[in-house]
Amino acid sequence: MESKPDRIERKVPSQLPPFRLWLNWIDNGAFLYDQPSIGKQGISALDFDRKGIYLVSVTKSGCLTVHDFETLYCQSNEPLLRLQEDETKHVVHLSLPQQLDFVRWNLANQDEVVCTSMKRNEVLIFDIGIISSKPSEVLRTRPSVSVLGSNIHKGLTDIATSLDDSRILASDTYGVINVWDRRMSKFPCLELTTDSRGTLNSIQLNAEDQIIFGAGKRGFVYVWDLRGGRTSSALLSNKEIRHPPLTSLKLSSLLEKIGPLKAQSDIVSKEIHSINIDPSCPHQLAFHLDDGWSGVLDVYNFEVTHIHCPPPAWLNDPGVSADLLYLRKPSWLPINSIYVVGSSTDNGIHILDFYPDSSSPSHVDYKEDTQSLSGVKKQDMKNRFVPLSEGVTACAVHPLNSTIIAGTRVAGCEGKWFT
Repeated sequence: MESKPDRIERKVPSQLPPFRLWLNWIDNGAFLYDQPSIGKQGISALDFDRKGIYLVSVTKSGCLTVHDFETLYCQSNEPLLRLQEDETKHVVHLSLPQQLDFVRWNLANQDEVVCTSMKRNEVLIFDIGIISSKPSEVLRTRPSVSVLGSNIHKGLTDIATSLDDSRILASDTYGVINVWDRRMSKFPCLELTTDSRGTLNSIQLNAEDQIIFGAGKRGFVYVWDLRGGRTSSALLSNKEIRHPPLTSLKLSSLLEKIGPLKAQSDIVSKEIHSINIDPSCPHQLAFHLDDGWSGVLDVYNFEVTHIHCPPPAWLNDPGVSADLLYLRKPSWLPINSIYVVGSSTDNGIHILDFYPDSSSPSHVDYKEDTQSLSGVKKQDMKNRFVPLSEGVTACAVHPLNSTIIAGTRVAGCEGKWFT
C-alpha cells in the first residue's frame, strides 16, 4: 500500500524589519540570485500568496519554485549583492517536462498553486503542503474539432480563481475563457467566448467574482457578467454553456479619442500583453501593450484615463527590438495606484503613477501644480525608471509592504524594497 505523502507545515507570517525608503535603497543597489537549473530561460511568471509569506515562480523550461519570502529578504541584507541561491531553502522546487507560462495562488486555498502552459490544454494544481512531484489535480479543456474534422490544439494562458474554492478560470489560445467547477468535472462547465480566435493573454476577475475581463492578441478588451440568467445556472449544472461577452472594446479606438496622443502618434491596434485591476481603486483596469505602452481603462465609462508611452526600441538603436518570447506581466502596488512593469526595450522596470485624478503625470488631463481630489498638492508624483541587470519579464508586489520582485529573462529574480 502506497504511503500518504508527507505534509509541509505552513508558516505563520513574522514581523520583518522596517524597509528603507526606496530611493535610498536604489542608491545602494539590488540583490540578485541565480538559478543555474533554469539554463538561459528566466522567469515567465511570479505571484505572492495573500499574506506575502511565499513567492511562487515558473519558467519556460518547466521549473516551478516556491520561495520563502523572509529567506529572500534576509539574503538581500548580505554584504554581497550577487548571491548564489540555496535551493535547499526552497519550500518547493519541481522540474516538469513541459513549458510553464503562468502561475497563480488559489485565492480560496493558499496551499495550492495553479499553473498553465501555452503549449498544453491542462491546468495543473499543486498542493505545496504535500511533498510530491505530481500535481494533486489536473483540469483539461474539452476536445475541439475544426470544420475539416481535425483536432484543434489549445494552449492555456492566464488563470483566475474564485473565493469559493470551486471555480477556476483559464483563458486559451483560441479566444475562450474556460470555467471549471471542481465539484462537478475535470472539464469546463462554461466557456466564455469572443468573436475572435486570437489568443487571450490575460484575464482578471473582480473582487466580487461577478465581472471578468479578458484581453489579448487582437487588441480588444472583453467584459463578461457572470451574474444572473443562464450563465449563473450553468455553473450549477453539468451542461456546458457558451456565453458571449457583455461588451468588447477595441483599445486603439479608445486611444484615438485622446487628442494630443493622436496628434503625436500613429495609433494602430496592438497586442495586449496584460490587464490588471487596481487593488486600491477597482474601477481602474491597467493595460500593457506589446510595444511597451501602458495605461488605464476606467471600467465605469470605458475611457482611457492614463497613458505612458516610452520611446520605441528603434529610436535609440535601430537594431534593437522588443523580446517577443515573453509576455510581460506587470503588477500594482497595494496602495496609491502605483503600477510596475518591465521595460520592453531596456533592462529595468517602469514605476508609474496612475493615481485616479489629473494630478497623476500619466493622466490624459494632467496639468502641472494640480491638487489631488483630496485637496492636497502632490509634490512627489512622477514616473520613474529603475535600471536592473537583466530585461524584466514579470513583476510581483508583496501584498503588505510593497516589496517589488522582478523576474528576469536570464538570471532569475531581482528584488527592490519599497515603502
